[in-house]
Amino acid sequence: MTMTVSSTMPREASPDASRGVGGPGPVRRRAKRFWTMRRRDAAAGYLFIAPQLAGVLLFVLIPVGLAIVYSLNKWNIFTGQLSFVGGSNYAALAADPQLPSVLGATAVFSLGVVVLNIALGLGLAVMLNRRFRGVTFFRTLFFSPVVISVVAWTLVWGFLLQDNGGINAVLAQIGIHGPNWLQDGSTAMGAVIVTQVIRSVGVNMVLFLSALQGVPSELYEAARIDGAGSRTIFTRITLPLISPTLLLTGIITIVGALQAFAQIAVLTEGGPALSTTVLVYYVFQQAFTFNNIGYGSTLALMLLTFVMLLTVLQWQLRRRWVFYEN
Repeated sequence: MTMTVSSTMPREASPDASRGVGGPGPVRRRAKRFWTMRRRDAAAGYLFIAPQLAGVLLFVLIPVGLAIVYSLNKWNIFTGQLSFVGGSNYAALAADPQLPSVLGATAVFSLGVVVLNIALGLGLAVMLNRRFRGVTFFRTLFFSPVVISVVAWTLVWGFLLQDNGGINAVLAQIGIHGPNWLQDGSTAMGAVIVTQVIRSVGVNMVLFLSALQGVPSELYEAARIDGAGSRTIFTRITLPLISPTLLLTGIITIVGALQAFAQIAVLTEGGPALSTTVLVYYVFQQAFTFNNIGYGSTLALMLLTFVMLLTVLQWQLRRRWVFYEN
């Protein structure tokens, strides 16, 4: 008995198959699209940050570069002549007899604004972080000075703080003779600090209020069950949990205090006798009042250095006293 076994053997590809005759054609690779999802996302991201990058370039990097150039030159704005003087402006900075008084006034003003602003903002936030009738009105009342023009706010306070102004008129009703707040060296700095704090405290209040509302109420309930008092709850629970906001408000408040200009210019013009001449106003005086652009640029670079150093210092200290949940 003969059995026939048929096996299917693979055929060799026909020569015509490669030419598309009698078989499938050649496999063509699909061309890659240029605008892939990844590139579209990257382009969208760059477009979103382009305005900010343009602002940093035009209003930060270029002005800082020009300030460095001007600090090494003497610029006669009347003739337009720019002459290289090297480190002469920096030598004048070290020998300036008025600079210690200016730095002292800057330190007093900045410290007063920072301490009062953060303490008052936190206190208002704690009080307004409760449910009672009229809480929305008080929140709006304390925040409203923030949206008022700085110059308009300062002009109103300038009239109130005059010798015959509204504050002294109120004091006279109770038999107190008030001083000339803005012309007396012992009260001028305090008046400027209070004016600045009242206007800007609303920002810190809102930031602290948002942070307080993010603290879990379960932690407070557990602490009260364990017998913790109000002070212990505030120092052991509230402050650690809102410490990131404390860092943010500290940086914002310090930078804002070092850049305060309109209040000084409108209220006291740096007087009396340099008692309220802070560094940023001194920069303005040297550059635009005395037309000493080179020396004013040198002072501006020193102010920039102070701001950067203080910001970096606070950022480094965050590891010790800022609490992060992760």
